[in-house]
Amino acid sequence: MRKRHTEHETPAAVVNLTPLLDMVFILLIFFLVTSSFLKETGIEVDRPAAGSALPQKSGGIVVTIDSRNEIWIERQPIAPQLLVSEIERLRRSNPGRGVVIAADKHSRTGLLIDVMDRLRLAGISNLTVATSEKHDPR
Repeated sequence: MRKRHTEHETPAAVVNLTPLLDMVFILLIFFLVTSSFLKETGIEVDRPAAGSALPQKSGGIVVTIDSRNEIWIERQPIAPQLLVSEIERLRRSNPGRGVVIAADKHSRTGLLIDVMDRLRLAGISNLTVATSEKHDPR
């Protein structure tokens, strides 16, 4: 027996993927916009350990002092004489930001004090020194 084809056959089910793709793109944009990105110093330093270290919110201007006693801001080396003017320029673009100093533990302590002194004399009161957490070997 032969099967007869009729003109009123039901068409095959078609799945429309356009709304699904739209939703995936919307979720991707949402996660990109709402995610927070950590700002790295750009320069690797061996920070000193401190038992009283407390976690701080990121988002400050990072001043890095490396083991060769060079000062870096935003991955660019800077002379100590230009430090205050560069920090003031960066703070004008975002006034609420504090300053974080990430000094290598092999850098000169005198340079760290000099940087802190220059920043405080420039009126920067929100100043933090970055340390790593000391692990108690007990």
